[in-house]
Amino acid sequence: MRTTVTLDVDTEALLRQQMALRGISFKAALNEAIRQALKQTVPHAKRRRYKVRTFSSGFQPGIDGTQLNQLSDQFEVEDYLRRSRKRELGDRS
Repeated sequence: MRTTVTLDVDTEALLRQQMALRGISFKAALNEAIRQALKQTVPHAKRRRYKVRTFSSGFQPGIDGTQLNQLSDQFEVEDYLRRSRKRELGDRS
C-alpha cells in the first residue's frame, strides 16, 4: 500500500539511525518499527495473567483488617453503655 506519512523530526532521525545501523531501506525501517510497536499492544487474552499472592493473616473470614479501628470503637461504645446501665441500676437500689 502506498501512502504519505508526515514524521516528526525526532522520529525521522530514529528511522534513519536504524537504516544506517542495519543497512535497510527507509520503507523496511518504517515497517519494522510499526510492526514492533503494534506487537507490543497484544490483546489482554495473550498477556500473562496477573496473580494475586495470598497469605494467611490469622483473621477469621468476614473480619476486615482495614476496619479494626471501627471494631475497637464499637467495643468501646458497648463497654461504656454496659457500665452506664450498671450505674443506673445501682443508683435506683
